[in-house]
Amino acid sequence: MLSPGKSPVLMVHVALSAAALTLLAGCASTPQTLATGPGMHPESFTSTVTRTVSGQYLIYLPEGYGADGRDWPLVLFLHGAGERGSDLELVKKHGPPKLIAEGKSFPFIMVAPQCPTGQWWSEDVLAALLDRVEGQYRVDRSRVYVTGLSMGGFGTWRLAMLNPDRFAALLPICGGGDDTAVCAIKHIPAWVFHGAKDPVVALRESEKMVDALKACGGNVKLTVYPEAGHDSWTETYNNPEVYTWMLSHSLKR
Repeated sequence: MLSPGKSPVLMVHVALSAAALTLLAGCASTPQTLATGPGMHPESFTSTVTRTVSGQYLIYLPEGYGADGRDWPLVLFLHGAGERGSDLELVKKHGPPKLIAEGKSFPFIMVAPQCPTGQWWSEDVLAALLDRVEGQYRVDRSRVYVTGLSMGGFGTWRLAMLNPDRFAALLPICGGGDDTAVCAIKHIPAWVFHGAKDPVVALRESEKMVDALKACGGNVKLTVYPEAGHDSWTETYNNPEVYTWMLSHSLKR
């Protein structure tokens, strides 16, 4: 496990190392059957292809990290479209990274990756990042959470649906997703936030996800700010109850 160095509170820029992802695709290997004459024949193959992914992120280690042998909760924060690029200072514009930069402390490890310009959140990259952080820091893997705003809200929904056994709770803000697939995460507690007057992502995007989760017995609640536009995240991340709620959940191992 890595130590936090001299400072008990740490926000650093770290490069994400290569992560191999195994996929069923690529060039043909030995086929199951071999054609023996002219004409069209059915064949099949199985091959392994690896892909290298990389990225940059901010990581925050809480007060007391490394002082004893305990593991800590981990919060993955996904920013919105406006913070994409290669300048990590942009990631501090909103949410927990902004609050930490202003001096606030949290009782969890926070990881805030940056999405490159012109791209959207990649579930492969995010999964590889979590694997790296969980492997190198003292992370309580039963208490890993994901939250994000706008593009990051969409990313929160999708990442959870593709990794239904990884997160103890999710907190998507002014996002949305595929409501036909959301029952895959009905067991994950979710607290959803949206502004009623959002001109960028319609409130209905969150409502349809919440409605679909409720229909299949999901553990979900929705908070709508009646006068808020697209910025429904500032009030949310400034609310201590949000973090208390989040940290109250853990996976049953």
